[in-house]
Amino acid sequence: MTILVTAASGHLGRLVVESLLARGADPAHVVASARDTSKLEELAARGIRTVELDYARPETIAPALEVVDTVLLVSGTDFGNRAAQHRNVIDAAKAAGVTKLVYTSAPHATTTSLAVAPEHKATEEAIAASGVPAVIVRNNWYTENYVPDVSLAASTGVIASSAGDGRVASATRADFAEGAAVVLLEDGHLGRVYEFSGDVAWSFDDLAAAASEVVGREVVYTPLTTEERIAALEAAGLDAGTAGFVAALDTGIRESALADADPTLSRLIGRPTTPLTEGLRAAVKVDAVA
Repeated sequence: MTILVTAASGHLGRLVVESLLARGADPAHVVASARDTSKLEELAARGIRTVELDYARPETIAPALEVVDTVLLVSGTDFGNRAAQHRNVIDAAKAAGVTKLVYTSAPHATTTSLAVAPEHKATEEAIAASGVPAVIVRNNWYTENYVPDVSLAASTGVIASSAGDGRVASATRADFAEGAAVVLLEDGHLGRVYEFSGDVAWSFDDLAAAASEVVGREVVYTPLTTEERIAALEAAGLDAGTAGFVAALDTGIRESALADADPTLSRLIGRPTTPLTEGLRAAVKVDAVA
């Protein structure tokens, strides 16, 4: 079995490669792809084949899939164009005869009102229509998404959000990467849709308490209205569209879009997911922000 990991120069893709190797994958049977292969030199030095693959350039995809039977399609970051770009990979996977396609989707992608969901829903539908044997792993929020908030709280003592009393069942990127590695390596997952999350759904008061431990000062949670949140984000330098998008994500959290703590991820990786404080402590560079 030869496994290709897309976006292997990114945070999640790189960790998936590391998890595959840690779980016994032969480096000669792992292929790491990126738009810029110079970012994969360290992996190449360890015996991993590296290839160019750009979701937006179909001519790079077919060659990358040669002699590959398993593919991890890490969802792209080109918001608004992702569904079409993902279809480029799906079409190439079908043409190449890929026997397992694993896609990193969003929580409850086909039913949620979460602002990021529509492109994931469209991708899941495209995978189903293609007939390529697949596994969908719907990743909840990364704990690392809150590193900027915690870092800022080192100086302000405040974490502000319009998420209200919403909860987030986050896990670390390393947790999600290990889950993807398990699904890529093991038989028996085809046709499944997995809701991957942390074991605990935390509140923003919990986030502030965790931040207090990490940065070494009292941090409190300040709930904002949506309008206050947008105004604060714009004052911090975000454009109106981005500020509105972030506030819409807060609304989704307030409406419990990320609150489901599903045990599937911890069951598959054989250990509890990383606790919030531990995950933040590993990711936040306190000395740089204190």
